[in-house]
Amino acid sequence: MSTPTIENGAAAVTAAARGLPTEVKIVGAVVFTFVVVATPREAMWAFALYFSIVAAVCVAARIRLSWLLPRMSIELPFLVLAVLLPFAESGTRVEWLGLSLSVPGLYAAWGIVVKGTLGVLASLILAATTPVQDLPGGLTRLHVPPLITTVVLLMLRYATLLAAEAKSMDIARRSRGDDPRMLHRIGATARGVGSLFVRAYERGERVHWAMLSRGFTGAVPATGSAATRTAWAFGLMPAALAGAVCAAAWGGL
Repeated sequence: MSTPTIENGAAAVTAAARGLPTEVKIVGAVVFTFVVVATPREAMWAFALYFSIVAAVCVAARIRLSWLLPRMSIELPFLVLAVLLPFAESGTRVEWLGLSLSVPGLYAAWGIVVKGTLGVLASLILAATTPVQDLPGGLTRLHVPPLITTVVLLMLRYATLLAAEAKSMDIARRSRGDDPRMLHRIGATARGVGSLFVRAYERGERVHWAMLSRGFTGAVPATGSAATRTAWAFGLMPAALAGAVCAAAWGGL
C-alpha cells in the first residue's frame, strides 16, 4: 500500500472521529468513565488496556500530548489525597524505603490515581473533539432536562465574560495601589469576590428577561441531524472494548 493511501486513510479516520455527532461522543465518554470506575482496582492489566484504548483514540483524533498534559493538572488535588492514603489507612502494612505503608491504602491510592486519570483523559478527549457550541444541542438530543441544558448553555456562553469582568476588577484594584498578595488585603479580596457574584447575578437576570422577551420557552432547540446507527457503532467502539475488558477483569477474580 502506498504512503499517500495510508495518509488518506488516517485523515479519513481523524475526520470521522472529530465529526461524530455530539451526543455519541458524550455517551461514549460517560460510558467509558463508568466502566473504568466499575473495574476492580486489583486488575492492573485492565487499566493498562484502558490506557491503550485512550492512546488509540488520541492518535486517531490527532490530539497532541502537549495539549493534554497541561490540562490534566485539574486532578492534582486528588493526587495529593492519594499520596496521603498509604500513610493514613490501617490494616496490613509493608516496609518500603524505611516507610511503613498500608496495603489497603496503597490499593486505594492506586484506584484514585488510575481511575481519576482515565476519567480526566476521557473528558479532555471529548473537549478536544467537540466544539463548545455543539454541547447544548447534543444534550438536547439525549433528552437531558431542559433546565440543565439551559444552565450548561449559559455557563459556557458567559464564563469568558465573567473572567473578563474579574480581570477588569483586578486591574482597577491594582491601579489604585492594592496588592492582593498581601495578607492584610484579604478583606478587600473577599469583597471583590462578593461584588463579582452580585454583578454576575444581575447580568444573569437581565439576560434571562431579554431571552424571555425574544420568545425563549425554556428549552434549547436541537440543531443538526440525529446520529445514525453507523455513527453510534463507530463512536461507542472504545466504550464497548472497555466494557469487554471490565467483564474479563471481573471474570478473572
